[in-house]
Amino acid sequence: MSKNIPACPVEVTLMLISDRWKVLILRDLLSGTKRFGELKKSIGSISQKVLTSNLRSMEEDGLLTRKVYAEVPPRVEYTLTELGESLRPILFAMQQWGLEYQKQHKPNA
Repeated sequence: MSKNIPACPVEVTLMLISDRWKVLILRDLLSGTKRFGELKKSIGSISQKVLTSNLRSMEEDGLLTRKVYAEVPPRVEYTLTELGESLRPILFAMQQWGLEYQKQHKPNA
């Protein structure tokens, strides 16, 4: 990683996953290896260019690996590294917090 690492540990974490797309990519890869098309479909409104950019950045940061198969058309799969997998408790905490927020702010029906 050639980036300047901030002194604050919270800032380091935010530097790596603060983009909303990165968190959604992590969410999807927590359940296992995914192909590019599966990620794009699951995330929805992300463009191919933005998804590619985020995947490359996450690979450079050591959060995921990219495996290209010598096939036509080429098959590319993405898998979390051990470092990426270590973010599981953080994403789980975010999920729990979001569920509680949804409960408390549910519109009266």
